[in-house]
Amino acid sequence: MGTPWDELTLTFSRTSMFPFFDIAHYVVSVMALKQQPGAAAVAWQNPLSSWFTAMLHCFGGGILSCILLAEPPLRFLTNHTHILLASSIWYIIFFCPCDLVSQGYSYLPVQLLAAGMKEVTRTWKIVGGVTHANSYYKNGWLVMIAIGWARGAGGSIITTFEQLVKGDWKPKGDEWLKMSHTAKITLLGSVMFTFQHTDHLGISKHNLMFLYTIFLVTIKVTMMITKSPLVPLAPLEDILSRMLFGWQQQIPSCEKKTETRPASNGPCSSASEAPVDAADDAKKKYAED
Repeated sequence: MGTPWDELTLTFSRTSMFPFFDIAHYVVSVMALKQQPGAAAVAWQNPLSSWFTAMLHCFGGGILSCILLAEPPLRFLTNHTHILLASSIWYIIFFCPCDLVSQGYSYLPVQLLAAGMKEVTRTWKIVGGVTHANSYYKNGWLVMIAIGWARGAGGSIITTFEQLVKGDWKPKGDEWLKMSHTAKITLLGSVMFTFQHTDHLGISKHNLMFLYTIFLVTIKVTMMITKSPLVPLAPLEDILSRMLFGWQQQIPSCEKKTETRPASNGPCSSASEAPVDAADDAKKKYAED
């Protein structure tokens, strides 16, 4: 007989995401699409394009993981129940009379509930991605981390392709170049669940799922309530950056050493100064480029 804590976490880990948690995920994803400038007009002018974009937002993580594992990227279309559910939510959000769905979603408690439930599905997607990758590559922890991360946060990355096709892609907003806090937290979760799956982390899966989900929901709800760009991993990133890359700033550069050296006199001085001048010219040219 397990402890009440074990029973709680085990029951939580066996919770089904369908249909309520999946509905929350689809609602948050489609509402994020509708809040983009011009998205409503595109839905009226070209419903097929709007629907396809909505499906990318809803199933982007699964599509990206299929691409990484050389599986058919359109395999998500075979799950007719989820496709019909996501399509229905897309339709009522964009074409509901008087825009009642968007008005109801504008209330903060509704947004907090939907966003919290969406974060719960993120944990299940990470775990599913890690397990699925392990079935292809036994104990291939790098692949497991990549697929778990793709399942959990791949939606924001796969939609970059859609933005590129539409001509709305901006390099400064690319998730590959500048990872958001959600992508970073998902990557951290993928690493932890991979280590747990390979028996390198001394904690049971259901306990880790419960604790990690509480962490995700707390961070998300706090950010939405305070309306501040909270970055929970910023202190850890700063410490690692100083440890791994900041040591060079504490060492005097070679340029300062060369400036303090006395100038040499004699017939060889002009020959020794030539490489230095050439190096300075190269640096100036690089700075101009």
